[in-house]
Amino acid sequence: MIKAIPFDFPYDGRLEPQHTALLVIDLQEDFLSPTGYFARKGYDPSPLRAILPAVNRLIAAARTAGLTIIHTRQGYRVDMADMTPYEKWRRKRAGLDGTDVLLRSGPGFQIVADIDMAPQDIIVDKTCNSAFTYTDLELVLRARDITHLIFTGCTTDVCVHTTLREACDRNFQCLTISDACASGDRYAHEAALHMVTVEDGVFGALADSEAVISALSRLAGVAS
Repeated sequence: MIKAIPFDFPYDGRLEPQHTALLVIDLQEDFLSPTGYFARKGYDPSPLRAILPAVNRLIAAARTAGLTIIHTRQGYRVDMADMTPYEKWRRKRAGLDGTDVLLRSGPGFQIVADIDMAPQDIIVDKTCNSAFTYTDLELVLRARDITHLIFTGCTTDVCVHTTLREACDRNFQCLTISDACASGDRYAHEAALHMVTVEDGVFGALADSEAVISALSRLAGVAS
């Protein structure tokens, strides 16, 4: 089991690599680059970049233990055919007209080079905050008989939390890693983490990366 609050994860003590996936949410240039979307909106991307070492350690431990690793990327089609009038209005209001920010054709859409990726990793592209909305994420998870999800990425209060909430509603068992998620708004980050634990874990459990890595290392040792 993984030491976590308000309960150790998983609740029944059955942590099985073949049924568990590590989700790495939106660690893209548009959010982490000093010239990307996030920075253009006036946020400091440095807290997001600060979690990269922890995320990479988690990826390495998860890969060794035999977990599925899934990366998500947020962005729209280059022709914007998947963008509603409201989304186009928000884009114009943000001063992004005529740029390739948050478009799948732009360099900002790509996952940052700092992240350790492997050919067998799965990538899910999305347009919404949740990685479940209009994507095949749930299909992939069900096809692989994955029932437990470990959350990392950005931002804690938006895409991570929206995906987490939907995962809980779909009856996945969820664990959020406090020091492997980040936001440009510290208050929002801390509030989002706190919300995981209310009502005895209404959105699952919360752990730090070292607790997860330790548990995954034990799993890998048993498997070998």
